[in-house]
Amino acid sequence: MTAVSPTTSAAPVEARLRPDKTVRLAQRATPAVSAAVFLVVAVSVLALPAHRSLSHVALVVSVLCYALASRVQFEFGPGWAIPTEGVFVAMWFLLPPRMLPLALCAAMVAGAFWDIARGRMRFERVVLQVASSWPAMGPALVLYAAAGHGPTWRQAPIYLAALVAQFGFDFLGSFVYTRIVFRLSPTAHFRAVAPAYAVDTLLAPLGLLVAYPAYQHPLALLLLLPVLVMFSTFAKERRYRIDNAVELSNAYRGTAMLLGDVIEADDEYTGSHSRDVVDLVLAVADELGLDAAERRQAEFAALLHDVGKVKVPAEIINKAGPLDDAEWEIMKTHTILGEQMLEKIGGLLGDVGHVVRSCHERWDGTGYPDALAGDDIPLSARIVCACDAWSAMTTDRTYRKALAHDVAATELRACSGTHFDPQVVDALVAVLEL
Repeated sequence: MTAVSPTTSAAPVEARLRPDKTVRLAQRATPAVSAAVFLVVAVSVLALPAHRSLSHVALVVSVLCYALASRVQFEFGPGWAIPTEGVFVAMWFLLPPRMLPLALCAAMVAGAFWDIARGRMRFERVVLQVASSWPAMGPALVLYAAAGHGPTWRQAPIYLAALVAQFGFDFLGSFVYTRIVFRLSPTAHFRAVAPAYAVDTLLAPLGLLVAYPAYQHPLALLLLLPVLVMFSTFAKERRYRIDNAVELSNAYRGTAMLLGDVIEADDEYTGSHSRDVVDLVLAVADELGLDAAERRQAEFAALLHDVGKVKVPAEIINKAGPLDDAEWEIMKTHTILGEQMLEKIGGLLGDVGHVVRSCHERWDGTGYPDALAGDDIPLSARIVCACDAWSAMTTDRTYRKALAHDVAATELRACSGTHFDPQVVDALVAVLEL
């Protein structure tokens, strides 16, 4: 079973660092409606004629093992993978299919009981646990229709159909939530949940193996507990590494912000302008579906694309009016100077140096300092270039007033394919809703 945080596809570090874009009313209403509909459907399914009797020992052991498994969370991508699939597949055979939805719901709430008792989980999260029980509906319906009993490899196609049905119900239920609350596209949502589905697929055969002894002796399901302990140990170690990575990433961001403050102290326009460009660059990066590493690179490049200006004479930086040819040649060296400064720092900031160098290249090859063209220009630099130009056009300068947004948008589109990457311009226009 999966648990996915509703953000775009990103690495664990990025997922933690990015702001949580929430719509509080939708966050509360959507799971509540979903939970209510689930309970109605689950009770209706429970009313179906029974194929076989219920073992109360099997029910208790199943709920207990699933609840314990749900406490183990592997953090990756935009959310978590919870290694409950082995237990859940075994439950397909220990319990009558019509019982699966409500049994899974009880197990998920039981798994959250410790957090509820300690006041670490609010009521909204309990409702979300109930709403997250929809995946059980798929296997329940498939297995009930197949009228299967004990596990047998001859019915592997039916079990595969049950697994696919589980993923289908899970995807539909979680997508409705993320679409309403976060406006996430189907493709972006699939990228977010696919890794967790892969984990479930790998764990499903383990559940089938345990189901063989557990079908006759339900307590055999406890054989999965050592595996869960191992998963828990690995999850804690991974969480520790991610904590360290987050701390390191914050340190790099702090360094980048400090350099931005240095720019702002020397040139107030450049400093504040760089901060404005960052938000726009991140929005365009998300629109283009950049991965975590590319997004981070674009963010740092946006923060630091003008850092080399601290080494350009102040009389040129703050000149009230257009620069002459000699002054312009000096100004153009700031991208090279920025790259050199960042390479001396090293680490993530050193890696972004080549992007900073290319932020004033043009799509048609007429930019500087290397006259790169097209896809030879790093994508992050192309994004920064377009966003930088938009911010410059819509901001007051010493020699002209800011352009109106419609005028700036016309200029942006006119330069698509010459100055700017057309794909980046389309994404920027979409972000700006022009």
